[in-house]
Amino acid sequence: MIMSRLLRTPGVLMLLLTIATVTGTAQNSAQDRITKRMPYPRFELEVLVDGRPLAEYRSRGRTYVEALRGAEYELRLRNSSPDRVAVALSVDGLNTIDAQQTSAWNASKWVIEPYQTITITGWQMSSERARRFYFTTERDSYAAKLGRQADVGLISAVFFRERNRPVPITRPSESSQRSDSREGAAAAGGAGSAQPKLRAEAPRDSEAATGIGRSVRNDVREIDMDLESRPAAELTVRYEYSRGYEYSRDRFCPEP
Repeated sequence: MIMSRLLRTPGVLMLLLTIATVTGTAQNSAQDRITKRMPYPRFELEVLVDGRPLAEYRSRGRTYVEALRGAEYELRLRNSSPDRVAVALSVDGLNTIDAQQTSAWNASKWVIEPYQTITITGWQMSSERARRFYFTTERDSYAAKLGRQADVGLISAVFFRERNRPVPITRPSESSQRSDSREGAAAAGGAGSAQPKLRAEAPRDSEAATGIGRSVRNDVREIDMDLESRPAAELTVRYEYSRGYEYSRDRFCPEP
């Protein structure tokens, strides 16, 4: 049996924020490899600034958002399935719980209950504290401080379902599914924003990356889970700065 160690964070809806470390070894068969299937209607990954999701756009076969220099941001993970899941969440190639660079299977993970949403505000530093995410340059990034800059500008969430948990679940209303204690009315806005152009190649010190910001309270605790070895979904978002655009709360506007 493969067990994962996970952390629980209290919230109004008793949401689970978890750190999962898989102690077994994933199978190497074709069915256990991550297959890119878009879209994933049961799982979502959003980047929030000021409580609102950034507009997403597609280019070069990838999903992008516009990074806003100096802005703090959060990552919202939604589980619209009837299963409890554990999510390996990484930013700039670093696991958001322990800053390690491992496979998704071996990574520490966050837990989301069925039909629930959690918001990750920063790098988990201990069982009580986290350090906020913010957009910065590669030179100032957390990855640079650790000497691990291979995947700067990439956010990845890999979802694993819990194995054999026969607990009856009643699906909540749409309103309760899309809210938690730290989100408020953040679900609205962003989707209709104009799509800024991708920036041209820029010097390395102006590449978008994520820093390790101010310390905030974020209590977590470990729980045990038995996970399926095959990922249920893998979502990735690339963030970049764009030239010739400035941020104006509701939309991106061309500079005069």
